This record gives sequence, C-alpha cells and structure tokens, in this order.
Amino acid sequence: MAAQFGRRLYRGAATTAVAALAVAALSASQAPGSPLVAAEGGDHPSAGASTPTEQGGGGVSGDSPYYTDLPPLNTPEKPGDSAELPVTGSRESGIPASVLAAYQKAERTIAATDPACRLPWQLLAAIGKVESGQARGGRVDAQGTTLSPILGPALDGNGFALIKDTDNGAYDGDRTHDRAVGPMQFIPSTWASWGQDGNGDGRKDPNNIYDAALAAGRYLCAGPRDLSTATDLDRAVLSYNHSDVYLRTVRSWFTYYNRGTHEVPDGTGVLPTGPTSRHPRPSGPVGGPSLPPSPTPSPSHTPAPGGSKKPTPPSEPSPEPTKPGDLGKPPTHTPKPEPTPSQTVTVLQNTGSGTLTATAGDAFEQAIAVKARNGSGGAVAKASVTFTITGDTDAAFKGGARTATVTTGADGIATAPALQAGEKTGEFTVRASVGGTSAATTFKATVTPRQADALTRTGTTELSAVAGETFDAITVAATHHGKAAGKVAVTATMITDAEVPAENDKGPYCTDEDGDPVRSVVLTTAADGSLRLPTFYADGPAGTYKLRLTAEGGGSLVIELTVQERTAAPAS
Repeated sequence: MAAQFGRRLYRGAATTAVAALAVAALSASQAPGSPLVAAEGGDHPSAGASTPTEQGGGGVSGDSPYYTDLPPLNTPEKPGDSAELPVTGSRESGIPASVLAAYQKAERTIAATDPACRLPWQLLAAIGKVESGQARGGRVDAQGTTLSPILGPALDGNGFALIKDTDNGAYDGDRTHDRAVGPMQFIPSTWASWGQDGNGDGRKDPNNIYDAALAAGRYLCAGPRDLSTATDLDRAVLSYNHSDVYLRTVRSWFTYYNRGTHEVPDGTGVLPTGPTSRHPRPSGPVGGPSLPPSPTPSPSHTPAPGGSKKPTPPSEPSPEPTKPGDLGKPPTHTPKPEPTPSQTVTVLQNTGSGTLTATAGDAFEQAIAVKARNGSGGAVAKASVTFTITGDTDAAFKGGARTATVTTGADGIATAPALQAGEKTGEFTVRASVGGTSAATTFKATVTPRQADALTRTGTTELSAVAGETFDAITVAATHHGKAAGKVAVTATMITDAEVPAENDKGPYCTDEDGDPVRSVVLTTAADGSLRLPTFYADGPAGTYKLRLTAEGGGSLVIELTVQERTAAPAS
C-alpha cells in the first residue's frame, strides 16, 4: 500500500523467527500458489496472523497486509534486458501480458519526463507482486482494469491506522473509513495527490494497472532520487512501506525479475500462497512477540502519499543496500545527515534563456535552464528542480508531459526537456522551482501561428463564367522559405478596385455552412501546403472582379474572376 502508517505484518513471523523464515523460503522452490480470490466485498487477502501491538505503548500498524512469498532459488539465468527473453521460463517468472505492458510503459513515460530517476520496470513488478500478486495473476480487462476490486481492510484503527473516509467511498466503496485500492494498493487520499492517467482514457483510476503503475513510478521517483543507486532504491521502497521486511521481500523479487522474466496470458499468472481472505482486525492489544520497530522517516525524507500524522523524529535511519544474500540478516543503518547551508537552494537563476518563441507545431529552439545557488552564491549540485507548464496552452515537454523534474549537475545547472509547441497560439509560462524552498523562477513563452510567405495559384485556366453559373475549381499552394507551408490560415476575400481595396458586396461569391452567400472566408492549407477554395458562383454585372488571398506570414495573391453577361436565348 502506497500510504505510510507504520509497518505491516510479516506472515506469522515473530521477531526471532523472521530471519529463519526468510532464509528457509530462499532455500527451496515454492509450489504454485492457490488462486488469489477476493473475499466477500473484494477485500485483499491476509498476509498472516493478527497484528501485534508494539511494546511500550505504541499503537498498532496502519498498513494493510501484503504478500511475503519469496521467489524460488531456480531463478532465470538470462541477464540483461528481460524484454528480450524467450517466451518460456519458470512459472514464477511469468508476468501477465497487460500487467507487464503497464510496468514497461510506465518506465518509458518516466524516462522521458524524469530521466534522472532511472526507474526500472522490474521494481514496479516487484512491488506489484507483493501488493496484489500482479493484479491477482493478471485478472484485468482489455483496458487494464481489474475484473473485480482489490481492496485492503478498513483502516478503522482496529489493528490498522485510523483513516476516516476521504473520498466518500468513490474508490473503495467505504464511506466510513479509507481502504487501500487496486493492484498497487493506494489509499484514496494518496491517489488524490499521485493519481495518473497511464492508458490515456482521460480517467485516473487506481483499479487500472496502467494508471496505478505510472502513479507508483512517479511516487518512487519523488524528489532527487536516482534508482540506479542501491541507496536511493532502498529509500524509495521504504517510502512505499517503511518496513525492513517489506524492503527485503521487494528486493528479492526485484533481483529475481532482473535475472529474467517472460510474458504469460492475462489471468494465468502464478498467485501468492496463503489464506485467501483477510485476517480479522483485533479490537485491542494482541498477545505474542512483536516485530522490531521500523525506522520512522525524517522531515528530509520524501513523505509517503497519505502519510501518517504521528510526530516525526528529527532523523531517519537509512538502510545499507540490500543484497539477496543478506535476507534474514538484521539491516545496518546509518544516519542521514541534515542538509548544510551550502546544500540548500535559495535562488534559481535563469542561465540566459531569452524570449521563447516557436511556431505552432514546432519545437522551441532555445533550451530552458536554471542554475541552483545557495545563500553564499555557490552552485548546488543534486538539487531537484521541477519545471511546470502553466497557462492556456497545449505545449508540452518531450514525451507529452506538462511537468518534468531534473536534478542539477555539479555546476548547479538543470536543463528542462525539449519544449514542443502545440497548435494553440498565444503566451504561456514555464515555472522552475525546488520543492521545500521558495526558490523559483519563470519563463515566458509564445506560440505563433504557422506562416506562409508566398501563395501561388496552381491552375492556369482563365477563370470566367456566365452569370448564374460556377467558376472552375480554384487551387493554390502555400510555401514558407521555399518549403510547403501546411496548416496555415488563409483568408479569401472579394475586393473592390478602389485605391484602398475593401470587401466587395457585389460580384462572385461562395457560401457558408448554412448555404448563405459570403464574399470573405477563412481557410486552412493542407499538410502539403495545398489549398482548394470553395466553389465560387458568378454574380453581379458583367465584368472582372478581384479575389484576394492573404496568409499568416505575409503571403498574398490576387486572382481575377470574369463574369460574362447571360444572353437571351433566340425566339423559336
């Protein structure tokens, strides 16, 4: 579950037995599990026995259960990119097709918007395994939405944290208390902050594996984390659930999936073993030995979505990187130092980016970059800078995101991903900021209309018609700097012969959508710069009339239309 309210229960494990169980689980291959079936009401299966109460007066854990099955020892032996593995392998290494696709898509999306995070999809797979057994073995529809809800127990304070309803039951169906929801187990209040639309259907649904995987990925990448380093990866997992046992379990699956996996059909994934209904929530203290207290995050640690409101100690024990051989060993912690004044960003300085202008549909040529400085004016490295596009615009960073987080280099400089103009013209703003500080700066950007500096008629036939009849088709080509100018606005207007031409209210005309005569119309060129004008009708006294075409960018053209007088038919 993505919210942090203490540690969760390790199935039936007492303090003295945790290490032995972990090592024993790694010492023999596990048999395929029984199907993971939702209990009545769709509740998440139990992880084990009753939740112990911490000795010394602390309250019971607020986290819902998770699966503690460990991978078998006969792990795949194919290193490298798991996407290149054959379609065969051990049953445990198989991941349902839609679930695997969601993890890999989330990795690609975040790589485009937050490349400094280096999120591996295998980490999402490891968390998805322990949270929901890969969405109950891939029981999802064609859009990636679970066939039935995956819900954690009610967080009513009896054996779990007390979290009163925050979504009026919209996600979890509970209007009294919140529950963890979906394949990545987000509580509603957390989803409100971190929810994503991963499958592009316009909705943010925690029950959809594409949405949930992208949200989990962005959550794991919060702050200046680089998940290619063991320390940052461990911290990210602990931010998801601050439990050493949880970290070791996720780490074991992460290592397993990195050594190879393969795709299996949806609904056929191997499911976790153990009970298939959640355990009863105790109403009071529970006897028996308790688990070792989990470390509590410090203010400098990235807050977990929907996190606990309990007082936070001033420091956070940070675990050493976990290795598969360390399973069952007590973790070693080192204190995380508080930021020094030289590491605190007080100013974000524009590195020289001038006026940002681009034509609709084109990329902005000038990069957006800032330099992070401390109170003494020195550069601050490894600061997390977030660039956000604001305003009425469809411009976006490379990959389609409107927000991107970049870590400053040794010189204190962070450069935003390439900015791409949309079709909507006008001004907007890009804001750069550093979370937890007042340091920020803004950039003004403008999207100008597509342009054509030349318009040429593509036909050579003289345009002449008898009054009451129609002219031949009129076609033109628009170019800009000699290249075809597509999607350029062109205005066609019948004009007078005056020294200062005005719209003519006589002569040839075309019709609007309602069929009414008009003598001025705005058109748009095709992608290849071509433009076919609507049908023009001959009207008015006989003579020659002028049709003027003007385009954004200065291109213009005058075409003559001759109206011939209609002659009376000879008498019979």
